Amino acid sequence: MKLITVLFLTLGAYSSAFAEDTTNQKRRLPSVQIKTLDGKPFNIQDLGTTGKITILFFWETFCGPSIKGLDNILDNYEEWQKKYNCELVGINMDDSRNISKVKPFVNGKGWPFTFLTDENKDLSRALNIPNCPYILLLNQQGQMIYRHSGFPEGFESELELQLKKLVK
Repeated sequence: MKLITVLFLTLGAYSSAFAEDTTNQKRRLPSVQIKTLDGKPFNIQDLGTTGKITILFFWETFCGPSIKGLDNILDNYEEWQKKYNCELVGINMDDSRNISKVKPFVNGKGWPFTFLTDENKDLSRALNIPNCPYILLLNQQGQMIYRHSGFPEGFESELELQLKKLVK
């Protein structure tokens, strides 16, 4: 009986890690200062004011699923920009010991996305981001309308479905 309970709890925890979280729907981003890759301050509330759909992708340089997710999105990004008028902003969550590696890493990958850093985890705490990769989708008015933890293989198809819903 204990084995069944442990398996049930383990499977429940695993499946919930990839479940959509709608608890913050229609809320705006908090006023939190993070930094650009050049170390300049940036208020996160400035995102979502361009009239574009904004994909916030929380990631770390040592997180394999994060890197794979950004690479998979890159394969679709140019088409998504045209079809859905969207932008992706990568929010790096590396700590202060590793933050100096982020800019060379991004440049080496050649990713065309905008990148910001949250090395003190102020934004992550304010938004209750438990780990990476983590996706937060903002509609054209800058409201948080979709959250997802994890980036399993093929998840870019689900992300595209969410983008389609916003351009009906």
